[in-house]
Amino acid sequence: MTLATSTVSLITLGAISVCTIVRTDAHEAKSGWTYPPACCKAQGLVGDCEAIPAQGISRGPRGFSVFLHAGDHHLATKPHLFFIPYGDEIPSGDGRYHICLHPTENDVNCFFSPPDSS
Repeated sequence: MTLATSTVSLITLGAISVCTIVRTDAHEAKSGWTYPPACCKAQGLVGDCEAIPAQGISRGPRGFSVFLHAGDHHLATKPHLFFIPYGDEIPSGDGRYHICLHPTENDVNCFFSPPDSS
């Protein structure tokens, strides 16, 4: 194997590695399912969708109350209380609650709930 062949092989391996890293980016939940493109408006490796603790979710007669503490979602820097009417939730791909905040932490773009939670 020549030096040129070794260099080309290393560059190819590096490009494949970079593509693999980008493939598991912010549009994908840590559990491996992919958020719908309309929900995840991420740029680069930092997304706006993330799993949230079930303790902050309660069901009422008309919908979900979602209470986020600062840090429950990587964009939440202060407490938030959101109301999600029944029918506006999207079935979660991993059985957990998720929320997409966009364009700011004050705005819910999408809310995912386990299929049996409404």
